[in-house]
Amino acid sequence: MNEERKSPVTLIIGLILLAYALILRSQNESLTPTGLVAVAEYLKTGKTIGTQISVGLWSGIIISLVGIWNLAVPAMTSKFDKLVRAPMAGIGMIMILAYVTRYYMEPIFKIWGKQAQPMLGFDMASVFGLNYILLGILLGIVWVNTIGIPGWMQAGVKTARLAMKVGVITLGAMYSITELKYLGGLSIVMVATFVMGTSLFVLWLGKLAQAERPLIGVLSAGLGVCGVSAAVAAAPVVKARGVDMAYSIGMLLLVGVVGLFVFPPVAKMVGMNELQFGAWAGTGILNSAQVAAAALIFDPNTIETLKVAEIFNITRILFLPFIVIVLAVWFAKGEEEAEKGKVSIGKVLIDKFPLFVLGFLIMFAFSSTGIFTPKGMELHGKHFYKFKIDEKKEVRTRDLKKISAFLETGAVTDPKVKAALGKLVADRQITSAEQTDLVLKAQDFTKEKDLKAAFKEADKLVQAKPATMEMMREYMMWFFAFGLIGLGMQITWQTLRQAGGKAAMIGVVAGITKATLSFFVCWLLIKGSI
Repeated sequence: MNEERKSPVTLIIGLILLAYALILRSQNESLTPTGLVAVAEYLKTGKTIGTQISVGLWSGIIISLVGIWNLAVPAMTSKFDKLVRAPMAGIGMIMILAYVTRYYMEPIFKIWGKQAQPMLGFDMASVFGLNYILLGILLGIVWVNTIGIPGWMQAGVKTARLAMKVGVITLGAMYSITELKYLGGLSIVMVATFVMGTSLFVLWLGKLAQAERPLIGVLSAGLGVCGVSAAVAAAPVVKARGVDMAYSIGMLLLVGVVGLFVFPPVAKMVGMNELQFGAWAGTGILNSAQVAAAALIFDPNTIETLKVAEIFNITRILFLPFIVIVLAVWFAKGEEEAEKGKVSIGKVLIDKFPLFVLGFLIMFAFSSTGIFTPKGMELHGKHFYKFKIDEKKEVRTRDLKKISAFLETGAVTDPKVKAALGKLVADRQITSAEQTDLVLKAQDFTKEKDLKAAFKEADKLVQAKPATMEMMREYMMWFFAFGLIGLGMQITWQTLRQAGGKAAMIGVVAGITKATLSFFVCWLLIKGSI
C-alpha cells in the first residue's frame, strides 16, 4: 500500500470550498451585507452569490468525501480510482483559482481600469480584455512556469481538455435553427476557403523550405484545420516521427497562444462586432480551446461571440476527414516506399475524430425540439422570446430620443428597419418578434456605441430567458473557466521553445497569412450582426 496516497490534500481542498460556500450563505442571509457579501457588493458581483454558494457546496461535499475515501483506502489500483479519485485534488485547486479569477480578480481589474482611465486615456481592463478568462489563462501560465504542477495536481490538470469539450457540447443547446442556418452557411464558405487554402499553402511553403514531408504534412493539417488534434489525426497518415510531432505541437501552440492574446485587442481597436470577431476567431485561431478563450475575452458578458466562433470552429473540424484524405494522397504520391493500404484512413478518422463535435450536434438537435424551453415559449429567429404585449416594458425616454434623432438623420436606408424603428418610438416598446430582429439590424447603420446599446436594450426588454437555459449557460461558463485555467497550466516555456527551425518559419508565415487575410475578409465583407 503506497503511503503517499494518504495525503490529506484532497480533503483540505474540499473543506476550503465547502467552508467558503457555508460562510457566504450565512452572511448572505444577514439583513446588512457583511464579510464576503459586502466584498461582493463592492465588487458588483452580488448577483453571482447564489451560483457561488451552490457550486461551492456541491463541489466541496464531493471533493471532501473523495478526500476521506483517499485517506481510508489509499491504494488506487482500478480504472475508476484513476479516473475519479486521483484527479479530485487538482480539480478542486483549479476550482479555487476559478473562484479567485472570476469573482475577485476580474472585478478588481475593472475598478482599476476605470480609476486609471483619466491618467491613461483609456480603460485598461476593457482594452486589454482583462476578464476572468484571460486572467485565468495567465494565472495558469505563471503557475506552471514558476511553482510547477505538483504530483497531486497533475491528474486534475489533465481533465481541463475534457471540461472544455463538455463546455462546447453544452453550447450546442444555445442555438436556434434559424441562427445555425445563417451562421452555418457563412461558415462553410469561409472555412472551406481558408482550411483548404492554408493546407495547400503550407505544403507549398514546406516544399520551398525543403522540409521533410512528414513534418510538412502534420503542419498542413494543424495549421489548416484545428491545431494539435488535426496534427495527431494526420500523423499516422504521413508517417510522422516523434521529433516531427514535437516541433509541430510546439509551433501550433505558439501560433495559437499569440493569436489568443492578439485577436481580441485588435478587434476592439477596429470596432468589430460579435459576428465579425466570432467569424475571425473561429477561422484564424487554431485550437478549439483557444477559439473559445478568445471569444470570451472579447465578449465575457454574453455568449453571442462564443456561439459564432464555435460554429466556425466546428465547421472547420468537420473538414478534417477531407484534409486527411488529401494528405494521404499527397504523401503516397511523394513517397516511393509508401504501400497502398498500409494506413487505414477510415480507422484513423474514426479513432481521432473529435467526439465532442457529435455531442454538440446532439445537444443542438435536442434544443431544436424545445426540450430546454418551457411550454408557451417561442423559439424565433436567433433568440428565445416570450412576448407579453399586455405588460409595459417601455424603453427609456432618453434612448427613445436618441433613436428618434437617429431616424431624422436619414442614415437608415432599409424601409423595413426604418418602419420598425418608427413603430418602436411611437409605441415606446417592441411588440412583435419580427420587429425585434429589424431593430437589432439597425445597428448596421451606425457606429455609435450609445445607439447600438439602445437597440440592444429595446430587444432585451422583450426577451424571456428560460430558467433551464440560464442554468446551463452558467455551468457552461464554469466548464470554460476551469478548462482554460488548466489550459494555461499546460503552456510551458519548454514546449514553446520546441517550435524551432523550419517548423517555426512555416508556422509563422502560414499563421500570419491566414490570420491577416481572414481578418480583412471578416472586417470588410461581413456586414451583418447577431
